[in-house]
This record gives sequence, C-alpha cells and structure tokens, in this order.
Amino acid sequence: MDIVLGLQWGDEGKGKFIDLISENYDITARFNGGSNAGHSIERNGRRITLKMIPSGIFMNGVQNVIGTGTVLDPVSFKKEIANLQTFDTTVQPENNVIISSKAHFVLPTHKLLDVFMEESMDYTTIGTTKNGIAQAYSNKILRQNVRVGDMFVPDFKSRVEHILERDYKTLTAGGMELPSLEEISNEFFEAVDFLKRFRCTETEIYLNNALAEGKKILAEGSQAAMLDIDHGTYPYVTSSSTTASGASSGLGVSPKKVGEVFGIAKAYCTRVGNGVFPTELFDELGEVIRTKGNEFGSNTGRPRRTGWLDLPALKYAVMINGVTQLVLTKADVLSGLPSVAVCTHYELEDGKTVDVTGLLPENGKPVLKWMNGWNADFSTMKSSSELPKEVIEFLSFLETELGIPVAYLSTGPGREQMLKMI
Repeated sequence: MDIVLGLQWGDEGKGKFIDLISENYDITARFNGGSNAGHSIERNGRRITLKMIPSGIFMNGVQNVIGTGTVLDPVSFKKEIANLQTFDTTVQPENNVIISSKAHFVLPTHKLLDVFMEESMDYTTIGTTKNGIAQAYSNKILRQNVRVGDMFVPDFKSRVEHILERDYKTLTAGGMELPSLEEISNEFFEAVDFLKRFRCTETEIYLNNALAEGKKILAEGSQAAMLDIDHGTYPYVTSSSTTASGASSGLGVSPKKVGEVFGIAKAYCTRVGNGVFPTELFDELGEVIRTKGNEFGSNTGRPRRTGWLDLPALKYAVMINGVTQLVLTKADVLSGLPSVAVCTHYELEDGKTVDVTGLLPENGKPVLKWMNGWNADFSTMKSSSELPKEVIEFLSFLETELGIPVAYLSTGPGREQMLKMI
C-alpha cells in the first residue's frame, strides 16, 4: 500500500496527483476526514471538487474505498454523487465506491453544533468549515454516535432521533435559532436510504484480502500533516489523524504493508482559518501569489493566507510521515519573481535556533534564505530538461535539506501538467 498525503496545511494538490497516478493502482482508499475535504480535479478543461469520494473515481477498473477512519455525512454525500454524475456521466459510483460499515455518521445536529461553537464566545474559534466534523469525531470518542453499518439495524431511526432531540435541547438552551427538526431529520433519513444503494462492508478485510491477492492500494489522506490532531499546530487543526500512521489505523492495514509515501508540498505555504503562520506575507506580494495561485478554499471559497515555504515545518512533516518521495506543486505560480525565499530556521528570543519543529514559535523570527527567481512558461514543458537553472537550484536545495528526492514537479493545474523527475 502506498500513501499520498499533504505536508503543509492542506490544499497542496493531492487530488490532482492521485487522479494522475491512480491508474497504476487497483484501489484508492480514503482514510480520514469527512466532507471538510476539498480535492480539486481538472479534466477536459473542467474542474470538480471531491469531498468524500476518493480521487481515483475517474479511473476505469479502480475501486474506491471510504475507510473506517472517516466520518460520513449522507446528505453531503448524496449531493456529491449527483454533482459527480453531472460532471462525468460515464462514472458509475454505485459500482465502484465501497463504504466502511464502521465509518461514523455526521448527523445534522453535528453541523449545527459546529456553527454554534464557532460563533460562541464560550469556545475557541479556529475557523472550521462548519461541516460538523469535530462533533462527529468527538461523539465517536465518547461512544455516543452511530456508524454506517447501524443503518441496517431495526432501531437505527429511533437511536438517531434520540441524539437529534438531545442536541436540539442543548442548542435551544444556548439560544440558537434552529431549522425544523422534522425537516433536517427527513433530509437525513432520505439520504441514508440513498446510501443503502452502495456496498457497505468491513473495508479493512476487503483491503487486506486485496493486498494478499497482489493488488495495489493507494491510500488518500485529506487535509495535511500540519493539521493532524496530534502532531499539527493544535488547536488550529482538523479532528482526525492526517499522517501516514493515520492511514494504517484509518484503513486497518498494518504499517508493515506500507511502501511509498508520497508527500505533497507547495513551493510556498498557505493555510485557511486561524493559527500561527510565521512566514505569512501581509504585503502586495502575498496578494499576488494568492491571486495567481487561485488560493481560495475549494469548499468555502475563503481566501487562503499565503507565505514563504517553511522548511522547519516541512522537515518535521517529512520526518513523522517517513516520506519517500516529494511532489512539489505551484513552482509555476512563483515564476516572474526576481527572487524567492525559504525559511530555513527560527531565531528565538533567548538566542536559540530551531530548524525542525511542529510547534511553530509564535514569537520566533523566521530566517529567510533568498534565492534567484525564475521566469518561464511552465505550461509548455514536457521534460525536466526544459526547467530553468534557477528552478533546478531550488529543487536541489530542497532535496539536500529534506533528504528525499523531488520525484514530481507540477507545472500547472491541469491533470497532465506534471513532470516526473526521477
């Protein structure tokens, strides 16, 4: 099993890369997160954003697994399927999407609770997508939730109604203006009925049997390493395990069976929502990169914060994930700049320096290494031999600092705009 994951704060281009290489695999499997993900894929000049559906959905003969470590909102999933079939009428998701019976549901009140907490002064506000992801995971940990497989048991409806009514009491007491309980309940149960069209099973058994048969699996992570619930920039993180170890637990596949770990990073950094971001650009250049790189949230449309590449954080992400190959995206966005910068380390107030960390220092001074910029039309490139020497120098610097090869370089948003470097 190979793994693809983001190494920064998400939005690195995972969907495009998975779409590109998934033809080499028999199965693509999503191991964490929910509809808070947004994997954008361009095909035939059109773009679609996938949320729950794995990015291998467009490959003929590839099975797509929504694993046990995910949380599934059936209402959002139903809409995503409808959008998918409008985008590509040849796709047959009911035949090639398999859902873990042990994945947990996102209930309608989870999303309401998410909105309530984000807008309440009594809670830490971190800028979530308000999709109820944290509430689903927290209720999972509290053993108060329902799983996908539960939709087939006789008392499923009454169990869900009990939870919805309980949450409504909490929200009403908090003074929140609420939609009709009957309305959101009916929408949820209608979506659950739609979900029953899909194969639901113990996907960990399915995946391990596939590996025993010699089939190849590509595990797909959502969000990114620096948003991991344990290893990310807490509390401004997601609510699941986004790392390579999360792929093993989220899919029920032993770490012994992991092969390549593809880590995806941009040539600069972005993040959405709140949280420490020491290399952030607040000037006109930050806006230029945002506009040129189309740095707006796939799910929400929110402007992403932009900044220079953060090597201490990137080294940390490479280390904890055991990354074997780096996929670098958006170097083309920096084309035309006279010089580009990389943060090599932080200088702390006590005089110490930090060059590898997952705890980005709020008061640390990022020390920047400036390198010659490049000016080239990446969209026409078909071979790495066409890259400007300044780009080669930039890539060589990263390889030396990170200790891993740059295996792929993206040259634009299109599916085929990717150079294989090794």
